[in-house]
Amino acid sequence: MANFGSSIPATVAMETHTLLGASYDASWIPTNTGARTHLLVSGPHSLLYRYFSSSDTAGAMSQRQVLQVFEQYQRARTQFVQTVAELATRPQNIETLQNAGVMSLLRPLLLDVVPTIQQTSALALGRLANYNDDLAEAVVKGDILPQLVYSLAEQNRFYKKAAAFVLRAVAKHSPQLAQSIVECGAVDTLVICLEDFDPGVKEAAAWALGYIARHNAELSQAVVDAGAVPLLVLCIQEPEIALKRIAASALSDLSKHSPELAQTVVDAGAIAHLAQMILNPDAKLKRQVLSALSQIAKHSVDLAEMVVEAEIFPVVLTCLKDPDEYVKKNSSTLIREIARHTPELSQLIVNAGGVAGVIDCIGNGKGNVRLPGIMMLGYVAAHSENLAMAVIISKGVPQLAICLSEEAEDHIKAAAAWSLGQIGRHTPEHARAVAVANVLPKLLSLYMDTDSSEDLQVKAKKALKNILQKCTHLPALEPLLHDAPPNILKHVVGQFSKVLPHDSKARRLFVTSGGLKKIQEIVSDTGSPLQEYINTINNCFPEEIVRYYSPGYSQSLLERVDHYQPVI
Repeated sequence: MANFGSSIPATVAMETHTLLGASYDASWIPTNTGARTHLLVSGPHSLLYRYFSSSDTAGAMSQRQVLQVFEQYQRARTQFVQTVAELATRPQNIETLQNAGVMSLLRPLLLDVVPTIQQTSALALGRLANYNDDLAEAVVKGDILPQLVYSLAEQNRFYKKAAAFVLRAVAKHSPQLAQSIVECGAVDTLVICLEDFDPGVKEAAAWALGYIARHNAELSQAVVDAGAVPLLVLCIQEPEIALKRIAASALSDLSKHSPELAQTVVDAGAIAHLAQMILNPDAKLKRQVLSALSQIAKHSVDLAEMVVEAEIFPVVLTCLKDPDEYVKKNSSTLIREIARHTPELSQLIVNAGGVAGVIDCIGNGKGNVRLPGIMMLGYVAAHSENLAMAVIISKGVPQLAICLSEEAEDHIKAAAAWSLGQIGRHTPEHARAVAVANVLPKLLSLYMDTDSSEDLQVKAKKALKNILQKCTHLPALEPLLHDAPPNILKHVVGQFSKVLPHDSKARRLFVTSGGLKKIQEIVSDTGSPLQEYINTINNCFPEEIVRYYSPGYSQSLLERVDHYQPVI
């Protein structure tokens, strides 16, 4: 290093030595105790900076050369946060970044003097926290949240959006992490952001509030108490589609936990504004609107009636034909949540053509898109004979039978089995409509299949019993005589014992089809209901016929032949 031939004061030398390290030679720094001070930077650099920026330090490093050091430092910080933010978009990089201690390096950059670096570091933190709960936990433990909340209220719109993204990314993973957001005071600040002039800030704040509220009623109540609901209702009235979507989603998350929370949303006037957007051409907005109305309607008869009074019928039925699968699913869910409450609401849906619309939707869908419609048919049918007959007339049974056979998921099959049981349990006419669709053998097969889930087995068994106890259509019952286990068989035999005494044609068919022979082969306990049913059936036929079809009768005849002495 060049030596300029002058020594510096001891205090300057000492600070320079401390700043640059013992290996640096301080003798090259020129001395001028009258140097003017220019406090352009803070911290330990200030002494060197004001020294070198003196106008009378002949031959010293130029001001531009010094400033270049800071420019390079700024460029390096900028490049660092931009690169980390880019790397954080790819899952394969996350673990490496985490192991390199990226969180502790990004944290101080949230308070950087350069706004772009602040914003990009917040964006990088959000992307990392969004990836998994461990990284989100690191944000909480690193005391980053208070910095974000403070800056959220003070900084520009770009930083506000980035900070709200970090809060959302943390909150989404678990109720515990969302509670950390609440405890650091972020909810009040996010609610203030809902009044921001910039739609993007409102959207980011609404999104974060929705992610906090979705976990449980307590967290939702914290969002409500902060005054978010009226502002979210105002947001769904804004012209920006993206803001409408997120605000409707947040209202849905707030409404789902309890009738009281849903009532708060209703009291803010949300239903009327949501209902007006059912026919909006934007599919993603329709998904959220239908979801929010469903979450409100599900809690009580009164809330369901308030949704209906917003004149959602018949317009909501057009959504059942929407090209978007989620719109179809959410519209079916809304209709289901209304139908389940009372026969009157179900009848209103039937009168509006809702049952036929849902059946068509089931026919055109696959998988979970079908599920709410399948359940809706069961709820409607459960209310009364007339409503169950409306489902039958609209050809709901064949569609449910197709779902029972086609669907791979057990929970969808279980829903179809339950709905078929609700349709068939009312009268012999209802049971016959289900039986002729060849549903009974399929239900029996699902019940006996060891690979079926416990829920599917329970629902298939219950549906079988419901239908069998009313079914008098013997051709549909006869296959079950050969395959059913004893706990189901007694219901099958019981139905034969009710019909055969009064139907001669059925008795003849029962003999020729092998039914009577099968009855004789059944082993039952003396005095059991099954034995009584068998005795009733046997009493419908001549004794010799019963003996003829009894096990071992042909052998006894052969033995008689063996012992018969011909008359010569």
